[in-house]
Amino acid sequence: MSSDPLLTDDVRSKIMSDPQALLEDQDIMRALVTANDDTRGGNIVDLRGIAMDRLEARLDRLEDTHRNVIAAAYENLAGTNQIHRAILRMMDATRFEPFLRDLRGEVADILRVDVVRLILESSSSDPDPTVAQLSDILSVAEPGFVQDYISMGRSAPARQVTLRQVTAEDEEIFGEKAPYIRSEACLRLDLGVGRLPGMLILGAEDPHQFTPQQGTDLLTFFAGVLERSLRRWLS
Repeated sequence: MSSDPLLTDDVRSKIMSDPQALLEDQDIMRALVTANDDTRGGNIVDLRGIAMDRLEARLDRLEDTHRNVIAAAYENLAGTNQIHRAILRMMDATRFEPFLRDLRGEVADILRVDVVRLILESSSSDPDPTVAQLSDILSVAEPGFVQDYISMGRSAPARQVTLRQVTAEDEEIFGEKAPYIRSEACLRLDLGVGRLPGMLILGAEDPHQFTPQQGTDLLTFFAGVLERSLRRWLS
């Protein structure tokens, strides 16, 4: 026997006082089971050990799922708070021009996007001086532009919110930042009976900020609030 035993009185007392801690340590238990198997030889199949390995694998998968669910919940909560803050800031404006400038400024900052563009369809060919003054946020397009832009020329009906990765080079939409925009969110706006549709485009340099795999519930809600605000300003 060794004159320096591994299990000293101190170690033994700690194990005896709290054996549950030893059982909950997966590495220690795995080492003990392996050592026990080695003493049995290679001709004996330990069904208990196999079952334990499978249970450990299932536990690892459950823990990963649990972590993913928690992370998704926190991400969804953060996204909800972000949209709520943007809406409250958007509703602070008392005039149309400050409303649009807030969209380009603080609302864009809250949403963490690099470009915000509001496009309104119009059948009138007369230039509007307001549009010229707000050209960095507001554009007027011909009827049918919104549908064509969102569907990219296809005949499929345009959804209210479309998320996609892009390689934008059209300065008419994104201005001088066009070469850097890598993803966009297109929010189709219903401006009421008798009015042509509009569209809000959120552009981001991050190619992963807007992708088709993401949910659109929060942006759909944001688009609904924006629609009602614009109906009031344009009435």
